[in-house]
Parts: sequence; C-alpha cells; structure tokens
Amino acid sequence: MAQTSAIRSAVPLRLGAVREAIVDRLERVLGKSTENATRRDIYDALSIAVREELAERWIATGKRVTRARVKRICYLSMEFLLGRSLINALSSFEDELLTEVRETVESLGHDLDHIAAEEEDPGLGNGGLGRLAACFLDSLATLGYAATGYGIRYDYGIFTQVIEKDGAQREVASSWLGFHNFWESGQGGVRHRVRFGGQCRATRDEQGRIRYEWVDTHDVWAVGYDLFIPGNRSPTVNHLRLWSGRAITPFRIEDFNHGNYGAAVAEQVDAKNLSRVLYPDDSTPQGKELRFKQQYFFVSASLQDLLGQHLAERRPLKDLSNAIAVQLNDTHPALTVVELMRLLVDTYDMEWGPAWKLTREVCGYTNHTLLPEALETWPVSFFERLLPRHLQIVYQINRDFLEEVSAKFPQDLDRRRRMSLINEDGDRRVRMAYLSVVGSHRVNGVAKLHSRLMRETIFSDFAELWPERFTNVTNGIAVRRWLKQANPLLSALLTEKLGSAWENDLEDLERLKWAAEDADFRNRFRVIKRANKERLAKTINSLLGVTVSVDAMFDVQVKRIHEYKRQLLNLLHVVARYQYLLDNPNAAIPARVVMFAGKAAPGYHMAKAIIKLINSIAHVINNDARIGDKLKLCFLPDYDVSLAQEIMPAADLSEQISTAGMEASGTGNMKLSLNGALTIGTLDGANIEIKDAVGEENIFIFGMTTEEVNALRAKGYSPADEVAKNPVLKRAIELIDSGYFTPDNIFDSKVVSDRLLSHGEHFLVLADFHDYMAAQARVDELFQNSEEWTRKSVINALSMGPFSSDRSIREYADNIWGIKPVL
Repeated sequence: MAQTSAIRSAVPLRLGAVREAIVDRLERVLGKSTENATRRDIYDALSIAVREELAERWIATGKRVTRARVKRICYLSMEFLLGRSLINALSSFEDELLTEVRETVESLGHDLDHIAAEEEDPGLGNGGLGRLAACFLDSLATLGYAATGYGIRYDYGIFTQVIEKDGAQREVASSWLGFHNFWESGQGGVRHRVRFGGQCRATRDEQGRIRYEWVDTHDVWAVGYDLFIPGNRSPTVNHLRLWSGRAITPFRIEDFNHGNYGAAVAEQVDAKNLSRVLYPDDSTPQGKELRFKQQYFFVSASLQDLLGQHLAERRPLKDLSNAIAVQLNDTHPALTVVELMRLLVDTYDMEWGPAWKLTREVCGYTNHTLLPEALETWPVSFFERLLPRHLQIVYQINRDFLEEVSAKFPQDLDRRRRMSLINEDGDRRVRMAYLSVVGSHRVNGVAKLHSRLMRETIFSDFAELWPERFTNVTNGIAVRRWLKQANPLLSALLTEKLGSAWENDLEDLERLKWAAEDADFRNRFRVIKRANKERLAKTINSLLGVTVSVDAMFDVQVKRIHEYKRQLLNLLHVVARYQYLLDNPNAAIPARVVMFAGKAAPGYHMAKAIIKLINSIAHVINNDARIGDKLKLCFLPDYDVSLAQEIMPAADLSEQISTAGMEASGTGNMKLSLNGALTIGTLDGANIEIKDAVGEENIFIFGMTTEEVNALRAKGYSPADEVAKNPVLKRAIELIDSGYFTPDNIFDSKVVSDRLLSHGEHFLVLADFHDYMAAQARVDELFQNSEEWTRKSVINALSMGPFSSDRSIREYADNIWGIKPVL
C-alpha cells in the first residue's frame, strides 16, 4: 500500500492531455477539485503546468548552450516591462495547444481571457526603456541566442496610478506580488554578497605590487529570482534574473528583547529598500542615495553571477570577452564598468592593463536620450561614503583616459575639462554617461536621427576621438506581443494570407503589400479595426463611465507624461476643436475620441499638472450636451502593457508629436502603425524611418525640423509672438488661463498656461501649433474617405517589417556582440 500511495509524477502539458494537466495541478498542488475551483484556482493550476513545461525547455536550453560553449549576452537594465506571462507563454507553443487550452478552460466553465486577467502586470518598468528591454529578451529567445537579462525584483515596482475626483494623479503601491507568483523560479537558490561603505586599505603582495582591500563594509545579500523567457516557436527558453535585497542578519533578537524593536529589523528594512520600488522619488537626498545604491546593488550581483558561471564552466578569465557580452541599457548600469574592473583586479588579481582591455571588450552601451537631466551624474561624496574603492578606480580610469585625450589633442585643456569623467563645476560629480562611453567598445543610439545627434551633441568630443566606436541600432518591437497576442483578429487574417512565418520574420509582410489595393481585404481589415474599437470602448466605459462612439476617430497619445513629448500640444488642439464645435454646431468634421494615457514621475510637478488639466478639460467636454459624441476626451488611468494591448489595435490616429530632436526613437509609434494607425508626428526619432518605410503620402508630418528647432532657440523663442499671430491659439490659451475648465481652483490651469507662455519655453509647443492644426485638418479630411483611410492604414501595417525587435537583435548580434544562435 505504501508503494501505491507514493507521490505521482505531474501530467505534462501536451496536446490531448490539457484537461488532465490542469486537473492534476488543481488536485495535487492546490488541493482543489474542478467543482470548487475559482477563477484564480484555474489560473494558478494552468500557470503551474505552463511554468513546468517552460522549465523543461529551459534546462534543455542550458545544456545545449553549455555544450556549444558559445558567447552569451547579458542584458543589464533597471527596467523590464514584461506584461502578463500566461498568454505570452501559451502563444509561444504550437497554435493547436493554445486552442485546446482555450477549449478546456471553457469546458471548466471559464473564459481564458478572464483567467489571464487574474494576473497582475509586473510593475518592473515605467515606459519605453523597460518595454524595449522586454521585447529584446523575447527576440533573443525567439532567434535562439544564449541570453540572460539582469534587473531588480521590485516588491512594488512602478506605482499604481489612481486618478482622484479632481483629476489629479495619486501614487499607490503596486500589488503585483500580492498573490504567489508561479512564474518565478530559483527563489533564493542564487545569492551574492553586495557591499557598501567601509574603507580601502593598500597592501603589497609578494611581488611588491600594490593591492587594495575593501574592508569594514556593510553587506547585504542579493537573492536571485528567475523568470522564464520563451522564444516563439523556438526550443530556446532563456531567463531574466531579478535581484531582491536581503539582510545578512535579518533579525537581531537581542535588540528585540531589550525593547529596541526598530533596531531589531533595521538591517532587514535597509536591505529590502534596495528592491522595494522602481525609481524612488529623488527629490530628497535620501531618494537620490537610494537610487545610487540600487544601481550598484544590481550591477554587482549581476557581474558576480556571470563571472561565477563563466568560471564554473572552466573557462579562463582572459577569455571573458569571447564568452560574454554585457549590454548597458542606458546609464543606470554604468557602474558595471567600475565594478567589473574591481572584481578583475581586486578579486581575481588581474593586472590593470589586461583588466581594462577586457572590460572595454565586454561592455557595450546604449544611449536612449539627449536630455541633459537624463544623463545621470552622481556626487563624488556618494562614492566616498558608499563605494570608496570604486572612486579610486574611477580616478584611475579618468587619469588614463585624459592622457589619451592629451596625446591626440595636446595643449587643449578645455577639451580635457569637457571630457573628464569628473565634472568639477560646483558640486563634484561623476558623469555616468561619459563613464559608459569610455568603458565600452561600442556606443549606439536607437534611431538614425538620434545616433547622428548623439555624435554631434552630447558625445561630440568622444566621437571625434573614437569615430569607430559609435553606431546605430534602430529600436524594434516584439511582434508576438504587439500583433499576435494584442490583435488576434488581424493576426489570423495575416496568417490566412501568408502562413505563420511572419511571426518570426515580420518582413514577410512585404509579400502582402498588394492587399492595400484589394477591396475585400480592406473591408475585412476595417471590420477587424471596428471590433477592436468596440472592445476598447467597453474598457473605457468600465474605467471612466464614459460612452464613446466606435464610429468616431480614435485619436491616441499613450506614453510617459513629459513636456518634451508635448501632450500639451495635443490638448491645445482639443480645446480649439471644442471651441470650433461650439461656434459651428453643424460643422462637417468627423467625431473624435481623443485618448491620453501615461504616468508622471512622482516628483515631476508639471507633468502631474498636465494630467490634472487633461482630466479637468475632459470633465467639461464630456458633460457638455452641445457637443455630444462629436468630441470626447479620455485619460485612461494606470497605463501598462495589458492596457496598451487593448489600445494599440483600436487606434486610428497615432500622436507622435515630440519636439524635433528630443525623442530618441519611440516604439509606441511602431506598435500603433503595425496595428494600422496612421501617424501624425514631427520629424523626430524613428518617425523619420517610419515615414521612409510607409511613404510620405501615408503619414502626417508637421512641424519644425531639428535644425529649425535649434535655430529658433538660438534666435530666442517668444511664446507671446506665437499667440499674437494666431487667433485660434489665443482663444484656446485664454480659455484655459481663465479657469473655465478648473472653476474650483484657477491655479490648476494657470500653472500650465503660464508655463506655455513663459519666455524661452524649452519645448516650443506654441511654435508648432499652426502647422499641427493644419496637419489635423488633413487628418479630418482623409478620415471622411473610409476607403482611402483604410488603404493607407493597411499600407502602414504591412510596411512595419523593418521595425521588428528581431531585426534590432540581429544587428546587435552581428555588429556589437559577436554572438551566434544555438538551436
């Protein structure tokens, strides 16, 4: 009897056995029956079954990679905006399995989409940076490259955005880890000691060389949690390793017994704070210091991890650059350069010269912004107090580097000052972007325009010194997430016409270009768009209680709230349109639903004021009976990947209206265009390459070029002059400034209008207003011609082949990392 009662093995998730696999996890793991299982129970059981299947493939991938002894990519990023895992994982399997899962769940009395909605979006990112990292992980696995992502397992991640009754944003802690997370593996099996503080002690070794010991430090554990990253229709399953802070001594019972309850857990609290929140508010000294510590925490743990794996495979350290490529996703992981040097020189006794050569060969740096405030610098005092050994290394790197500069540009002292890793003006600070450039063998921008401007502006001195070091890799998107999963109706139509090869080769869509001229295809495309709009309309009503017409144009601007992205330009058009409709109630212009979504950083007061004003204006317009369905304004709260997957397929018009020269690339523009939205935008970021791909006649370009923006700033920009020469703009500004939309507190609107009218307003919102309004008039005219609008919409969708993240990753692999797939 004892033999027969032994624990039985799990039923694998296979075709023909899906029901058995789900019931097995319900009964064996969760202790539930199908009769009393809740929706959450079904989600848990199915997630466990899928996770176990992924684990098998992950183990097989690891064995295959180890045997091949290939070069790995380690992608370091503070953000990974993954989205939900269940449907993503199921979609990576064969279509027949997903179909059987859907049918099985229905037979159990549930709907798979409702089951999937039980999963909270992991709040591990804030916007495009984190979503790009997630797309890249998807492509790396799909293409069969050996890759590991490294980041932080934020307990609360980015905040949940709540919109108060007065329209203001309020930040609430995210609950993504409120339930057991069955998608994680490892959970403490990997941990590394990370050190802070202390002091450096110089000693001489037996050969008389000076060595440094970093002693008397305050240490914490970095505990690793792995999330599986499956490739689409690929045997490869990679992983994202996220670090959580833990105290070395988690609880001091002697303090507790003496009544010092705070002291008893102080170390645990300090350690946990390292992985508590993504981007803690840095408007306080404590917040700044925590951000600095977070960056070192995850960099140190990640480098210890990858070096440990390298040595465990019995590969020599001198071979490191042939075995590992480390990519720095923006400046947040810049301390990689210094920490890798510390580990090679202090821990593994490598000489400085060979260590520096290896570090440069291993590291690559992706720059994502030209905004000065986003190019991080950290006070030297932080290094002195928290990372004293690293400061010594920074100084040594800087000395050697400035000697290299002087050798090429002798007597040019100002160049040395400009290029130094240490900014000596006022509070001495370490320039992290410069450190990333100096410590990497390749530096890339993320769109052709951005890469050119990067070389010509912020890194011009470095590009003159090392022109061969700078390159471009235009961003891309994971089509599995943004078309296959987000828009299943359109995906089915494409597969009907092309087969499924487009999923892993988006350029295959080029074969379907003829369909834009086919009336039947256009009609089916239009029916799909309407169905997606109906789905989003239901979500809008559920979130806001606002009823919108699916016959109206869905005009969408969804992205992080920032002045350079110019949500205010869009909002001025909404106010002007509202005034025009009041003046001309019988005007023959198409109805619009204008949608905004995005989060403002907690300390960014103007961005929060913009959100509040959008909601105040929406309240007035949406409740004005004179307007009805002619114009609706909606701010969709708590924008995340799952909400984006509803918005992108339903959008008619994509607003990409940043000040020229300020958006590095953008990826929302690609997702929206791929789903058939037409773009209204400036010649900025990847808009330029999208224009080239779709044709100038199939996009609405307006506004100043980068050169014209620079010329206007140099000349002196006067918002008052723009208002004086444009009566429509003048009326819109005056209505906002009067408090018409904010009768309870006129300051809520005046703070925004004052910014727009301030002398030298940096983002030139009013300067582009006239041209923007003219472009919007062209949009109105075209939208009334349904056949022509749809034709252009189809052309946009079918022209997005070059904007797949698979293409981006191949370029990184060939031109920067030097890696090959293992299949």
